[in-house]
Amino acid sequence: MSSMVNVIHNKTVLVATQNENKKKEIMDILKNIPGILLRGPEYFPFLPEVEENGKTFQENAIRKAMILAKACNTWAMADDSGLEIDALDGRPGVYSCRYAGPNATDEQNIQKVLSELKWVPKEKRTARFVCTIALASPDQVFFVVEGSCEGFIAEEPRGKQGFGYDPIFYVSQYHQTFAELSSAIKNKISHRADALRQFKEKIIPLTKSI
Repeated sequence: MSSMVNVIHNKTVLVATQNENKKKEIMDILKNIPGILLRGPEYFPFLPEVEENGKTFQENAIRKAMILAKACNTWAMADDSGLEIDALDGRPGVYSCRYAGPNATDEQNIQKVLSELKWVPKEKRTARFVCTIALASPDQVFFVVEGSCEGFIAEEPRGKQGFGYDPIFYVSQYHQTFAELSSAIKNKISHRADALRQFKEKIIPLTKSI
């Protein structure tokens, strides 16, 4: 009996994010993976808060996955993602969610970026979204993947979909910002979709070997 419980338990994966928008995207893209049961933080009471104080997306993702996997005694996947703007030397980067301050809203972060790019011409407003995802057990980090999506920073917010910097992230291929795209299209081309495709490719054989 105990061995059966351990097998089932090992293939339960905590989706370690408190961001409901992120969680929805992850659940939508990773649904129906054989042998995997995705669970949000609501299934694991008393989760510790993990300070994301790393200097890179990878450091933050690994730290969060490892701490929460140990706390829950199960597998945990954690992501860190953000916006890198070339004209701002890669900022806001790992500070994306708190660029305008510790409790900044999406709108405040967007306005800070736009103010810093006020005199930057369109051709120099190149940027990319980056998403790094780590998968860990209580004992080890299994793997880390990273996805990205290239675009430009629009001169003003456009669209009502999405979250974060989506209203100012313009994708030339579709002539729209992320906030104007449907979720179906965004979930095919986004940085998170790119990372999750790699994640899916790696976790399926892993579940069969453990």
